[in-house]
Parts: sequence; C-alpha cells; structure tokens
Amino acid sequence: MPEPFSLWKIIENVYRQFPLYYFIEEKTQETWLETDKQTLAQIARENGKYLGQQMQSKNKTEEDNIEEKKEEELKTNPKTDTNSKALTETETTAAAQQAAVLPHPLLDLSPDRLADYDFLLNNFYIVDENTDASAANLNAAQFLAEDFSLSHGPLEPQILIYHSHSQETFADSREGEESDTIVGVGDYLTSLLTEKYGYQVMHIKEAFDMMSGELDRNKAYDYACDYVEKVLEENPSVEVVIDLHRDGVDEDRRLVTEINGKTTAQILFYNGLSYTNTQGQVDYLPNPYIPDNLAFSFQLEYQAALYYPDFYRGIYLAGLRYNLHLRKRSLLLEAGAQTNTVQEVKNAMEPFADILNRVLKGSDKQN
Repeated sequence: MPEPFSLWKIIENVYRQFPLYYFIEEKTQETWLETDKQTLAQIARENGKYLGQQMQSKNKTEEDNIEEKKEEELKTNPKTDTNSKALTETETTAAAQQAAVLPHPLLDLSPDRLADYDFLLNNFYIVDENTDASAANLNAAQFLAEDFSLSHGPLEPQILIYHSHSQETFADSREGEESDTIVGVGDYLTSLLTEKYGYQVMHIKEAFDMMSGELDRNKAYDYACDYVEKVLEENPSVEVVIDLHRDGVDEDRRLVTEINGKTTAQILFYNGLSYTNTQGQVDYLPNPYIPDNLAFSFQLEYQAALYYPDFYRGIYLAGLRYNLHLRKRSLLLEAGAQTNTVQEVKNAMEPFADILNRVLKGSDKQN
C-alpha cells in the first residue's frame, strides 16, 4: 500500500463527489465528517486490502474457468475455427488485463456505509433543483444485487452508442474534423469495446442536433429517439444503449485527473427520473426502466470508486427522461467538457470501457 493519504487529499476527494460545487455552491448544502487522520488511513488500507483479496480470488477463478472451457472445447472439437479461437484469445486478454488492476477506493464502500442514505446521496449523487431524490429509491444494496451481465452472445450486436448532441467539440477541436468531436470519442470507445473486450458494438453517427440544417439541441432527443427505436427494433439483441455527450462548464474549469500516467477527463453519469417539483410525475415521459437505469449507473460508479476514485464526478439526477427508456441498460454519459482537450476525453474512454466491462461481466459485487 502507498503511504497514507494526507488529510487534505482525503478532503479534496470527498469534495470531488460534489462536481457542481464550484458553480452551484449556493444551492448545495455542505456536509462535513470530522474524522481523524489515522482512522481515515485505516479505512482506506483495510477496504483496499479486503477488496484486493476478493478481486484476486475472483479473477483467479475466472481465469481457471476460461482455461477449463478451452481444454474442454479442444477435446470435443479439436478443429476450432479461427473466429472462435480469436474470440477466446480476446476474452482471455481482457480477463488478464482486468486482473492486473487492483482496487484502491478512497471512500468506505462497506455495505453498512452504503446503507446510510445521507452518505450515499452526498457521495454519489447530485440532485437537480427541478427534481427530488425522494422520487427515486436510492438503495445501494438493491442496485449492486441486480445482474447486468449480457444474455446475448458476441456474434450479434450487444451495445449501441449514439450521440443526441453530435456537434459537441472540445478546447482544441479542429473545425470540420469529425474525429475531434464527441463522435470521434465514440469511435474510440467503439474500438476499445470491440478490439480489447470482444463486444459487438454499433455506433450511430447521425447528427440529431442538426436535423433542420442548423444547430438545434432542444429537439435532438426527439429525433434521436425515433431513429434509435427503429434501430433497436431491427437489432433486438442490443442490450446496452449509451448516449455519449460532453458536459458544459465554466470556461475557467477543467475536469481532469491522471490515470495510468495520462491526463484524463472526468466523467458524469446522468439519470432522468420523469419527475419534476412543479409537475410531479411526468406522465407523458414514461420510463419503466428507471430503477434499472439507476442501478446500472450506480454499478458503473461503484466500479469507478473501486478502481478509479478520481475519475467519476457523480450521478446527476434530473427531472425528465432523456431517452433512458429504450433499454434497462441505458446510460447518458457526460465525458469531460468543452474545456478539455480531445485527447483527454479519448483517454477517459479507457477507464470507462474497463468499468463497463466489469459491470457487464458481473465483477466485484458485494454480498
């Protein structure tokens, strides 16, 4: 284990759970936990040690199962075709890479701590002023118990990526270069998920925010919904739908951390509750998957808290739906902001692909 974190470092990381703190400070109630330096260091050590042992044990079992499966397949079918062999090698490589990363959480992620509603809300969520967290059943134990492993095999589409706001760019984006937009970030995420982790991914690049020839983000969700629904009807095997965005922040703010020696943009998960303080339940935006959406984003953030604790900014709870009704594994992801560089945001796709793979493989669930 590294040297115990300084009290200031711990304070700083706790405050990172309030990503909008700097510009909605007047709307956020500050909470503070007075705990001594030795206690916090002990929590980090013991939590990391326990989770590390659990992860090593689980990865060893997964690797043994893969090897046993390969040996059995060779016995029953010695002339395994090239595609099956390549797929097995991809799965084995992904498992080995996952095993190489050990958890190092900065927060106490024990079941008892996560059962504390105030702790959960203050450390994992940001609530928009137009909605109310009471409209959602925020239960970490239930969220972590849900199984999001995929039922469809890798020979048919499994994941769909699209962009309601395809024209979003970054601090150093070159005009007219698709690779420098959020669509280019989606290309990189697609390549990671297919080449590194072995998933079958569809990437939609339509400009839903330019349907009238001019930038119009207000109607983009409606256009995107109509289009994506048709794609899903034609591809019922798709179980994961990701609307990939970048955020908008004050121009003097950069959302960055360092992961594996790379300057990396931070991410924010977004959930729509179809509930506003003025209207109550928004009946014209039904979403039967709200509990699943909440569980899916929480499992992703939990994985980030385990392995990349400076990476995630929180789960933003908003009042509308944002097309998250399309699948139970629907996600709206904000990767960085307009003040990040293109490379910083593309770098963020590497840890994101890792935590997504961990959730879809069912890794590191608490009992």
